[in-house]
Amino acid sequence: MPKSPPLQPVVILGGFLITPEAYAGIASWLRHQGAEVEVVPASRLDWMLTTWALGWTRLLDRVHELVTHLARHSPTGKVTLIGHSSGGVMLRLYLTNELFAGRCYRGSDVCNRLITLGSPHQAQRATPLRAMVDRRFPGVAVDGIDYLAVAGCLDLASANASGFSRRSASGSYRNIAGTVDVDGDGLVPVESALLTGARHLVLADTAHGGLFGSSWYGSDDRIGLWANQIGL
Repeated sequence: MPKSPPLQPVVILGGFLITPEAYAGIASWLRHQGAEVEVVPASRLDWMLTTWALGWTRLLDRVHELVTHLARHSPTGKVTLIGHSSGGVMLRLYLTNELFAGRCYRGSDVCNRLITLGSPHQAQRATPLRAMVDRRFPGVAVDGIDYLAVAGCLDLASANASGFSRRSASGSYRNIAGTVDVDGDGLVPVESALLTGARHLVLADTAHGGLFGSSWYGSDDRIGLWANQIGL
């Protein structure tokens, strides 16, 4: 049988207040497929600072450093980006060639794919910086990028759903979508996570994170369902 071509490397940017250790399962799964993987280091303090533009640049500077390093060794010369939750919205900004807080990352020069996992892309009520991204760069705003937006549809009555998600989902859905009558992953409604113009994938009974349910985007029983969509 012909040997499969080597996979291009992957950089993962996690979500708000979620430590890099939570993504060890995703990184391990991708490495087992032959991809070189780096998870962007981000402490709880780093995430608290993302209320301000300085906090975004702190994390996106780290993304850029890892991307630049990995691209030098990539068999395609390109890098795949994976963003969970708020990380997916931040990576949309990273791909553009627009100035932000004194930075112009031009991530699309060395990245050709963005996978977002439960990211709150479209929202009636969003933080000022997330709202800025969707206002300035709506949908699939950068040419030449393969966008895959993954959403979770968590059954709050299932054994998978945590008590926390059962208590908090309605408030989260109302804040983001303006109504509680929507499906979502316990935090982000499906309609918000499915970035306009991107390829879409909705995972059944999948929680936003470990706090919201035992099976989430980074669980062993869920990773292959979305990672297989990008040829990994």
